[in-house]
Amino acid sequence: MTITINGTPCQCEKGELLLQVARRNGFEIPTLCHHDTIAGQGCCRLCIVEVVERGRGRIVVSCLFPVEHGCEVYTDSDKVRRQRGMILRLLEKRAPESPEIRALCEKYGAPEIDRFVQVDGSKCVLCGLCVKACGELSVGAISTVNRGVTKEIATPYHEPSSVCVGCGSCASVCPTGAIEVVEAADTRTIWGKTFQLVRCARCGQAVGTREELDWAARQSGCQPDALCRSCRQERMAEVFSRTYGE
Repeated sequence: MTITINGTPCQCEKGELLLQVARRNGFEIPTLCHHDTIAGQGCCRLCIVEVVERGRGRIVVSCLFPVEHGCEVYTDSDKVRRQRGMILRLLEKRAPESPEIRALCEKYGAPEIDRFVQVDGSKCVLCGLCVKACGELSVGAISTVNRGVTKEIATPYHEPSSVCVGCGSCASVCPTGAIEVVEAADTRTIWGKTFQLVRCARCGQAVGTREELDWAARQSGCQPDALCRSCRQERMAEVFSRTYGE
């Protein structure tokens, strides 16, 4: 199937998401809530594009829009720029302390809109990536709580979670650095809870927390080696060299 993006013909498969097609062909579309390893959220609306079908144009969220037939796509039309600028200013009011949002506002020329009211200092844009990562990759220790202007991401009752393993999956996918992780020589503190770090038996690099490794052992049914990824790969290479060298 062929579609045109900004006048350039692009090949794609039926049902493929428009954001994937555009990025594969070198077209830049900004995102915040999208992550390649986590299914599309469609929360931030920053990845909007204009799709023209049968002579009629409409704005769609590219990270959730499957291509079903030939169409024309514009990633930077006047309509897209106006709506993206307003979205960015709303996000800036939601997360006034986020340098990432400010940089995007400057890059895409978001206009100043005085009628928008700023929320008290925060970096979180409520994209939900951290909650989804914690639920799918870890133990589901955090969630979205409250509604309206008081909506936020938190542990139950804002207390240190009894199930959190300190893996940091939530912080690693956060697009605005809103989740604070503090690492000292032998500890990691996140969501108000401090964990003991386990270090690689070969190189001494931090592998993870003790709770994280214990959780991985319960999930896999075997105790994982206390090795970092690099040392694990080196050990596997040594095993293969001995196996195939004999």
